[in-house]
Amino acid sequence: MYLRESKQKRADGTVLVHLQFAENVWDPEKRRSTTRILYNLGRADDPKVVENLRALARRILRRYSPEEIVAADLDWKLIAAWPYGDVYALEALWERLGICGILRRLGASRRFGFDVERALFAMVANRACAPGSKLYCFEQWLKEDVKIQGAEALSLQHLYRAMDFLEANKGEIEREIYFHVTDLLSLDVDLLFYDTTSLHFEVDEEDRGAGAEGTVHGSLAAGRKEYPAPRKRGHAKNRRSDVPQIVVGLAVTREGFPVRHWVFPGNTVDVTTIEQVKRDLKEWRLTRCLFVGDAGMVSKDNLKTLSAGGGKYLLGMPMRRGDEVTREVLARPGRFQKVADNLEVKEVIVGDGERRRRYALCFNPKEAERQRLHRETLLTELEAELESLEDSAGDPHSKRMCALRTSGRYGRYLKETGKGGLKIDAAKIKAEERLDGKFVVQGNDDSLSVEDMALGYKQLQRVEECWRTMKSGLNMRPVFHWAPHRIHAHIAITVLSLLLERVAEHSCQDSWRNIRDDLKRVQLAQLFSPQGTVWQVTDPTPSAAKRLKELSIKAPPPIFDVK
Repeated sequence: MYLRESKQKRADGTVLVHLQFAENVWDPEKRRSTTRILYNLGRADDPKVVENLRALARRILRRYSPEEIVAADLDWKLIAAWPYGDVYALEALWERLGICGILRRLGASRRFGFDVERALFAMVANRACAPGSKLYCFEQWLKEDVKIQGAEALSLQHLYRAMDFLEANKGEIEREIYFHVTDLLSLDVDLLFYDTTSLHFEVDEEDRGAGAEGTVHGSLAAGRKEYPAPRKRGHAKNRRSDVPQIVVGLAVTREGFPVRHWVFPGNTVDVTTIEQVKRDLKEWRLTRCLFVGDAGMVSKDNLKTLSAGGGKYLLGMPMRRGDEVTREVLARPGRFQKVADNLEVKEVIVGDGERRRRYALCFNPKEAERQRLHRETLLTELEAELESLEDSAGDPHSKRMCALRTSGRYGRYLKETGKGGLKIDAAKIKAEERLDGKFVVQGNDDSLSVEDMALGYKQLQRVEECWRTMKSGLNMRPVFHWAPHRIHAHIAITVLSLLLERVAEHSCQDSWRNIRDDLKRVQLAQLFSPQGTVWQVTDPTPSAAKRLKELSIKAPPPIFDVK
């Protein structure tokens, strides 16, 4: 016997709901179960009917406790429960961005023997929810910690083969995702921010070959492909120059959405990556693209490459080279104009005619004060160090003296005396004071005001935010792969995961960590009964329901699977 709802649609479009006590009985003539109405309770919106049902429930509970009712309910047992809301939301975004359809279409012509799209989604979701190695993803995460529809039949070799497929088709996949996402989210792609970072490996030996000249082979799903030997020693941005590394380049939009990425050998200099980046982005036929990069990209060849074919750029300029920026831009008199909180700007034009160079000299008062206080603290420490050296033997080649002279923290403010000692150089301090809170931006787009140049360059921090997310939140390293094509595929999976996170953060206006923690409160429970096994999804908590609403994702169906 159970409580049954009977709905009746009226002429005016309203729906009336009637409550009935009913039971299912077997009809031997029709050879099927039929419903028999035992009692009509009345309309569901009638307060009297609702109160009668509550009174009936109270009388039943006085005779039978809830524990006895549950214990007698067909021997149902709870086997396990997993966090489900975060993976469910990622899968909904994965489908909304068209990544699922793109991968299925590209993989349709291949006979993999497994679902390559499910394998790639599992690795991307693992990177966003519980980053680890591919072995951990298969042996622990997929088997014990999560349940993904269609991923039950995957094995470890399927994950590696899916990585090979991703690397073999990476260019086409990134291009299609870019056009689909920009149309779907109406992204502003007039500004593209580009930067590089280094990613080190805990190995002793470099890969064989001479960087870009030496190549190694990778067996990809599409065939045999040559790669530059990736792991090389070079200038390490994280100060790990003692081990081999790779260089990763990333282009992002104004909102921080990754557009395309590149992997270069570890001995690649930043300024040499511009030509390939410009060439690759040109293939996408962007109507107008303003390239924004930092001072590490500045060279005469790069400026020529970026401006070729009418290309537009904004570049942060180095200020300590003693060149045109130092002599003419920083020394140009004139008042600064305030354009935003803690940002003042002054336009400086050097040269005449077509060869003129346009600069924006920017000043941040708060940053200038921070740098001044930091320098005062540093000079106080330096004076104490020099006093302690005077009390020692005074050997100009002592270990302490050499360490102080070559220190990146103190060395810039020191000079040698005639007797081989060290003292603070007042001229160097004065030169540093001139640079406090300042940065210089050069651009070749005359349609941009000097305020737009300053504000556009400051948004380069979007790339820095992406690097922090990929290295800390997504754990881009350590990298456990050694084959070049697997290293490239690992970076591609991390960038795809970053894209999903950025979409979620843009919709919720919060960090992915907070979004993920709220969504994890939606769980998937495995229930066992003599009739079979049911995987049931719990109702979203208020915080989880809020996140799903912000993401425009429907609440998950209550039943995930039945066997």
